[in-house]
Formats: sequence, C-alpha cells, structure tokens
Amino acid sequence: MVLKIGTIGTSWITEQFIEAILASSAYDLGAIYTRDASKAAVINEKFGTKAAAFTDLDAFFASDIDVVYIASPNALHYRQVLQAIENDKHVIVEKPAVITPTQFEMVYSKLREHPNVRFFEAARHIHQPNFKKIAEQIKQMDRIQGATFVYNKYSSRFDAFLAGKNPNVFNPDFAGGAIEDLGIYPVYAAVALFGLPQDCQYFATKLSNGADGRGTAILRYADFDVTLIFGKNSNSYLASEIYGLEDSIVIDNIAELNSVLYHRNPTEAEQIADLPHENPMLAEVMVFAEIINNFDAHSEEYQKLLMLSQRVNNVVYQLRQTAALSFPADQEK
Repeated sequence: MVLKIGTIGTSWITEQFIEAILASSAYDLGAIYTRDASKAAVINEKFGTKAAAFTDLDAFFASDIDVVYIASPNALHYRQVLQAIENDKHVIVEKPAVITPTQFEMVYSKLREHPNVRFFEAARHIHQPNFKKIAEQIKQMDRIQGATFVYNKYSSRFDAFLAGKNPNVFNPDFAGGAIEDLGIYPVYAAVALFGLPQDCQYFATKLSNGADGRGTAILRYADFDVTLIFGKNSNSYLASEIYGLEDSIVIDNIAELNSVLYHRNPTEAEQIADLPHENPMLAEVMVFAEIINNFDAHSEEYQKLLMLSQRVNNVVYQLRQTAALSFPADQEK
C-alpha cells in the first residue's frame, strides 16, 4: 500500500525527507502544514507534487493522510505527536521525538489507546546499512574497551545567534541546543550498539542564553566508557572510534557513515562500508513503510525501535540534568 503522508515544517530537512519518500515509491505527498501557504506552493513546484496546503493544524490532522512527518521546532513535537495519534495517523517525528521521560510515557499511553497507530523517531543513521555493518563487526570483536563518537558541525544559524538573534535551534524556549540536536546522533549510536549506560555525565559549554552550544558527555558501562563530543558552534574533522584489543573500528562520521574501517591491527585495515545512498533518509523511510504495511511480520522490530527511542530519551534527559539544562517545555505533561 502506498502511504499518503502529510508534513509539518518546511525547512531543508523536510525537503530532504520529501526527496526520500518520493525516491522510495512507498509514499505519496498528500498534505503540507505551514503557517504560510506560499511555502507549500514552492514545495509542490519543486517536487512536482500536488499536496494540499493547510494553515490550520486541526484541519490538517482531519485530512485523509495515513502518516504525519513532524519536523517542527523541538518543543512543539510532543503536542503534535499526541494530536496525530489521537487522529489515528502514523507518526514519523524528527529527533528528539519528545524531551522528557514523562512525555514519552504519555506517548506510550496514547499508543495503547490507538493500537493500530505506529510511532517512529527519525534517527536516520541507525537504519543505514553501514550502521548495521558496524553492529555486526562489534559482535565479532573479542572485547570492547570503549568508544569515542564525534559530531561537531557549525550551524547555519549560529551567525544569526552571534548577531544578537535567537534562532529556534539555539533557543531554550524551543528546546534548542546541541544535545537535543546533533548530540542525539552519538547518543543513539551508543545506546543502539552498547545498551543503556550505568551512569552518565554531560559537561556542557553554554551560550549566553543558557542553551548548550557544544559539550562532552561520558557514558559509563560496566567494563568501559563511551565519550561523546558534539556541538553546533564549531566544526570537527575527528573520526569516531570503537576500541577493541589490538583491533578497532574507525568511522569517518557517526551520523553520515560514509567510511567504516576495521583495523585488525596497526598495519592491516579493511573498508567494510558500502557507498551510501545520496539521500541518508531513504533507508529509514523504507523501514517505516515496511513496518506499517506488514506489521505482523515486523512487530518485534517495531517494539525494539520503540524501546530504543525511549532509552535514548531517558539518557538525553539524564545528561541534561547533570548539566543543569532545562526548558520551559519540560513542564508539559
């Protein structure tokens, strides 16, 4: 079944998502919610689609779409996710899906009330074939002794912040900052590959408005530590690594996964990555469509993804607490 999808948000990430769903042939773009209807017209012209434009969110959710893709500011995700589920729409929401464990529990509660609805957090990198190759290589290593995951990328909105503006991605009122954006990629990788840590600590470098511009997190496991380095106000070209004994895995970028080298020893290395698709969202949208359309065959996979999202939410929230990072939206229940 081709799924009719509606989008919330008109940023570059929404356009990349639309490119992915059209490339997959598993979805049709049926509706666009935006406060400015002219933006929907631009998207339709760019992609050759005929999606209906909505400036009223209630009318959007009442339309005949099957799936909602949510790419609004972080602080708006929670209420929009609940409204989608209440309207029996499947949900694909950009990370962070929600920002507190209490909110995640409410999402679980709503899903129980609407058992035919599927809920996905769009952590694209964990669905890519090269991430699965990393997971398989780890299983073959005799011992894991730690890892360092790096994702530092200078935000296109940081110049505006430096000029005195307060863009959403750096605004605590919208749950902005490094850990709730780029930081989620390395947290997802760590929890997906190694499970829940026993303890964690986040050393945040805060901006003048109280948001974290960058930081370093330590996840403590029984036998090793995982160090996460991430930020939105600088660039880094350091590789990410997983340490074995004499062997190690070296990843060019924990979010992009273009290169994955398995070093058996200091002189012998093998490239285990395949050339990724030009659109990094293609793998995830195909996984989501397969689960929705063939749920009985993929119910276990779905439950694992749901549990992983909840675990990541818990870890990110704990990290924020250790760094005294709070948002007004934390109080929403």
